[in-house]
Amino acid sequence: AELANAGVTDVVVLGMGGSSLAPEVFMKTFGSAPGAPRLQVLDSTHPAAVQSVAASVELERTVFIVASKSGTTIEPLSFMEYFWQAVGAITDEPGKHFVATTDPGSKLESIAAERSFRAVFRAPPDVGGRYSALTEFGMVPAATIGADLPAMQRSAAEQHSAHSSGAMIASAPGCRLGAAMGELALAGRDKITFVTSPELQALPAWIEQLIAESTGKDDRGIIPVGGEALGDASVYGDDRFFVVISTAEAEPIDLGPLAAHPTATMTLDTVDDVAGAMYIFEMATALSGVVLGIQPFDQPDVQLAKKLARDAMAGSLDLSDVVELDAMAPELADAVSEWLDSSGPGDYVGIQAFIAPTPEAHRILTEARLAVRDSESLATTLDFGPRFLHSTGQLHKGGPNTGLFLEIIDHPASELAVPTTEYSFAELIAAQSLGDHLALRGRGRRVLLVCLGDNGLTALQRVADLVAAATE
Repeated sequence: AELANAGVTDVVVLGMGGSSLAPEVFMKTFGSAPGAPRLQVLDSTHPAAVQSVAASVELERTVFIVASKSGTTIEPLSFMEYFWQAVGAITDEPGKHFVATTDPGSKLESIAAERSFRAVFRAPPDVGGRYSALTEFGMVPAATIGADLPAMQRSAAEQHSAHSSGAMIASAPGCRLGAAMGELALAGRDKITFVTSPELQALPAWIEQLIAESTGKDDRGIIPVGGEALGDASVYGDDRFFVVISTAEAEPIDLGPLAAHPTATMTLDTVDDVAGAMYIFEMATALSGVVLGIQPFDQPDVQLAKKLARDAMAGSLDLSDVVELDAMAPELADAVSEWLDSSGPGDYVGIQAFIAPTPEAHRILTEARLAVRDSESLATTLDFGPRFLHSTGQLHKGGPNTGLFLEIIDHPASELAVPTTEYSFAELIAAQSLGDHLALRGRGRRVLLVCLGDNGLTALQRVADLVAAATE
C-alpha cells in the first residue's frame, strides 16, 4: 500500500537462487493486482540482462528489493551498486528506492542502515535460502504485487497442520511424496519430471532448485526436470518419475504418455494454494533426503564454484587445460557428436547458458533439449547462469556422475562496470562460468565448453542445430 500510494510502478528483486525464484513464481502465477506495481526479477550478471532491466523501468518510480540471506552474496550486491548509482543520479534520496531482505545482523542490514533504505525485512536465520519461499524472501515481493497473503497463509497453514505431530503423518502429502521420491530414486527412477497446467508453469523452476540443491550430494541425488513439454510415451526411459500439478479449474492433462511410469498428481483448489504446494515440496524434499541418507539442509559443493570464480577474477588459476570451442568452428560438429555419444542409460543432458536469458535464447535452447530427449530418450535440463550456481549447481557437482553438460558462454557487447568495485559485469559472469567449468571438470564430469563470441543468436542457433544433428 505504501508503494502504491507513493506512485511506484515497478519493483525489481535483485537476488539469486532461492531469494529470486519464489518471487518469480508469484509474479508469473498471480500477476499484479489492479493498481499494484509490476514485479520483475534480476538474477543474471550478464551485462545485457542488467541493461535490459534498467531500460524497462522509470527509475524515479521504481523500488529495488535487495535479497540476500548472508548479506554478502556478490550478485545482488553488484546489482545494488549499479542501480544505486543510477538512482543517485536523479535524486538526493536514493535510499527511498531500496528495500533489503536479509538475515539479522548481516552486512546487507548494515548497508541498508547506512544508506537509509526505505525498509529492512529480517528473515528467520535458521531457514535455508531454498526453503525460504514462505518467509520474507517470498512474501515481501508477493505483497508488492497485491497477492492475497491471507489466502496463501491459510493454504500453507493447512499443510503445516497436516504434517504436524499428532496428525496422521503417513497420509500427509509431503510425507507420501518424499517417501516416493527417495525410494524411486534408489530404484533408478531419479529423474523427477514435472507436468503442470498453464497457470502453474512457473512453479517447477522453484521446485528444481529446492530438490537439486537439497539432495544432490555425496554422489547421490534426485534430478528435477522442469520446462520440458510433454512428449510421446516412447521418449521416456525407465528412469522417470512424474509429478503432475494442476488447478481444479484447469483443462484435464492427457496422462496417456505417462501410463508406464510412476506418477503422482497434485490438484490445487486455486492458484493461491501454490503456497501449500511449496510447503508440501519442502517437506517432501527434506524427507527424501532421509531416504537417500544425505543431509538435505547443506550445500557443500556450491562453495567450490564460488571459490574458483573468485580465483578466476584474481587471475590465480591455471587455465592451460581449459578447452573453449568456437561456436562457428567446423570442428565443433565432431566435438558435439563425441560428447553426446558418451551418454548411456540413466544419464541426462544439462544445458547451462551463461548468456542473457532472453525469450529467443530460451526458445532456441529448448528446441535443442527436446531434440535430445526425443531421439535419445534422455532427460534434459536447461538453466541460465549464474543463477543455477545457487541451486542446481550443487547437484551437478555433488550428485551422481550421470550428467552431460553443455556450457555456453559469449563475449558481451558491453563490459558494464560495477560501481565501487574493480570489476565489470562482463568479468564477473566470465569468472563465474569459468569457475563452474573447472568445478565440473574437477569432479570428472563430461562437459563441453562452447563460446558464441560476439555472434549472438546466430552462433547459438548453430550450436542448437549441431546438438540436434548429433542425435540423428
